[in-house]
Parts: sequence; structure tokens; C-alpha cells
Amino acid sequence: MAVIKPQPGPQEMFLGTSADIAIYGGAAGGGKSFALLMEPLRHAVRGEFKAVIFRRTSKQVRNEGGLWDASAALYGTLGGQAKESELSWKFPSGASISFGHLEHEKNKYDWQGSELVFIGFDELTHFTETQFFYLLSRNRSTGRARPYVRATCNPDADSWVADFIRWWIDPETGYPISSRSGVLRWFVRDEDSLIWGEDKCALEAAHPGQIAKSVTFIAASIEDNRVLMERDPGYRANLAALSTVDRERLLKGNWKIRPAAGAYFRRSWFPVVEAAPVSARRVRGWDLAASHMEPGASPDWTVGARLARDAGGVFYVEHVERLRGSPNEVERAIRNLAMSDGREAEIALPQDPGQAGKAQVQALVRLLAGFRVKSQPVTGSKIVRAMPFSSQAEAGNVKLVEGSWNADFLAELENFPTGRHDDQVDAVCEAFHALTQVSQKSQRDMYS
Repeated sequence: MAVIKPQPGPQEMFLGTSADIAIYGGAAGGGKSFALLMEPLRHAVRGEFKAVIFRRTSKQVRNEGGLWDASAALYGTLGGQAKESELSWKFPSGASISFGHLEHEKNKYDWQGSELVFIGFDELTHFTETQFFYLLSRNRSTGRARPYVRATCNPDADSWVADFIRWWIDPETGYPISSRSGVLRWFVRDEDSLIWGEDKCALEAAHPGQIAKSVTFIAASIEDNRVLMERDPGYRANLAALSTVDRERLLKGNWKIRPAAGAYFRRSWFPVVEAAPVSARRVRGWDLAASHMEPGASPDWTVGARLARDAGGVFYVEHVERLRGSPNEVERAIRNLAMSDGREAEIALPQDPGQAGKAQVQALVRLLAGFRVKSQPVTGSKIVRAMPFSSQAEAGNVKLVEGSWNADFLAELENFPTGRHDDQVDAVCEAFHALTQVSQKSQRDMYS
């Protein structure tokens, strides 16, 4: 009889946790995918048991040495019958384990009406947050096995997963907190927000009608996979030879590291002050998001950044406003901020190429009748447009006025140009350009 069991340590903890949702994540080579394949086998003797393990694309399931190949070595040994055309396994009891994909956002609806006792996600950071939570609604059972979810992943500082598991991660170093690995927490959903708690009963009492879900995160490293270390001792050297960012992620399991962090902006360049001089000249620069809110997406923000410049040439980032909304909501916000800033503050609007960009600016100028509005066509790459402001910041000529928006602003600047969003960078650079430009023939200076 074949005996299959987890390795001592995190893999054993992952297969032993009682959490409704368990995420096994961190460095590469920790034995995560094998543990995910192993988990549903405990229920293979139950005829009503149905499990699905997802990768983002079907190609990732079928890749050489991927999930399907690994499952053949595992499930076939225990009497499973493969149906490769459907990427599924059937066991003598009638239980089944299949592989699915969610390549497109709409593919989540392919599972509408399904009853999935076990749902697995391999590389959870590849899936959108809405895909995950929609599939969670399919996680149910009318049989003896309780429904539950298991997932694996490598670190991705910009993924929704990083925020979901932040309690288990050291906010300074980005490394998992070892004493919290495997510890359960509970959450309930309040409209679009997740409310977390340490005690299930207390959380449910505070939110009547809600049923709390338990979650845990279990960190993994290559040192935990003794089998791999014995069979392929050179694999660790392969990880150590990676670039700094990839090495931190895949060898050390760092959830905060990002590519090119600090390449153009560093937090230390932005001293925080209480206020800018009242006599300073002010411009509110805008970045107008062109993307729309869609399920599962993380669209761009519409951003207005107010920048001041004093008589000595020092710049002050005074305020940053971010919003996602309909065109009417955006126009209303732009108008309200203009009124709040006052008529002495100028407004700088970017004009995107093409007739649509020109029409958008013309409409906003009409909306802002009575205010000083400047517009100039957007030219050059984002990096080129950001360099003058970056140079002033590095020289110590830019200060940050204290506000609740500071953390998000600095995080985006520090991750520029490889971060997920650069809307705040674009907006503050638009204001900077308006404060420093010399009148040119190509410039449109519109007053109404």
C-alpha cells in the first residue's frame, strides 16, 4: 500500500490546519504545490466529494512538470483513473478531483450553480480578488465533508493577496512573522470591506447575521523541503543567483520588495512639514483616468495633486485627492476641489492625444468657469516627464505637507515606474510643470 504523508514543518501544518481558508506561501521550492495536490486525497473515499484545483490558465495546468504531471504520479498511485481530455481524476469511491482555469474574469461564471467541497488555488496571486471571492460562494457541501479552501502562492507586493494576509507579514521587513504562521483569524464582510477579528464569537456578535470565516497563512521556504534539498541541492544556488528583487521574493519570501524601488523617488527626499507658506503660488495638477471600473480590475485613479512653490524656489506637495468614479462624479470632484483651493490656485489639466482628449479638456474648462485653467498636450514618456520633479526632490527642494494621504503618495512614488499605478506621479508632475514652465507657442493658457 502506498503511504503518502507531508514533510514535517510547514507542509504538515498546512495539511493539518482547521482554517476555512489556508494560504501556503512564500519562497519557491517549499513544496507548496505538492501539498495542495495532497490535501483533497483525505476525502477520496467519499463518493460525494468533489474538488477543483485552479490555475489561471489551462496551459499552466498542462505545462511539462506542472500540476497535471505531478497529479499523475500521485493520484494514479492511489487508484485514480485519469481523463486527460477533461483534466480530471475519478476514484473508486466515486470522488473526483479536477483541474480548472480562470483565464478571463468572466470564466468565474462557468462555475455558477456548482457545489465544490474543496477549492484549491495554485499561485493565488495570479487570480483577481473577485474571482477568488466568487468561487468562495461555490464552496459548499451537502455531504459529510465540510467545505474549505486551500491556496499556494509566491510573494507579490502589488497583489490583493498581500493586503489579505498583511497581519502575518512584518510591515517593515516584508518577511513572514514566524510566531503568526499557522495562527487563525476570522473575518466578516461589511459591504465592500473585510472586518477582521481574533475571536469568532465576538466578531459574529458584533455583526449579527454574519458568519465569520477563518483564515490562516503558513510561510514556506526551500529549507522546509528536505526532499528537494536532498534530490537537487543545486536548486538553492539557482535561487541565490537571481536578481535582488526575485531573490528576495523566491528565496527569502519577501512580501514588500518591488522592482526598482527608489529608482526615481525615495521617501527620505520628502521631509514632512506642517504647512506651506501662505504666500506661495499654487497649482492643482490632474491626472484624468481613462479606464473604467470593471469587476476584478484595479483601474487607474483620477488624481488631483496640489503643489505650492515659495519665493525661495522650494516646492510643497500640499494635498492629493484620489477617486474612482463615473464621469459625472469626477467632474463634480474637480469642481469641488477647485472651489476648496480657491481662485488664486491654478488648475493644470493634461490633454491626451486625439480629438477625445481635446474635447475632454474643453468640457472641463467650461465646467471650471471663473478659475484659472491651463492645459498642455501630453508628450514624452512618463519617466521623461517625471525627471525634473525627481531632480528637485533629490536636491532637497521638495517638502510634503502632513496628511492622511502621505503614505499612499510616497509608496507610489517610490515604486515608480514599475508599480501598478502611477497616477499620483503624473498629477504632481503636471502641477510641477505648470509651476515651472516658460510660456511657449505650443502652450495653451486658458482663462475663463
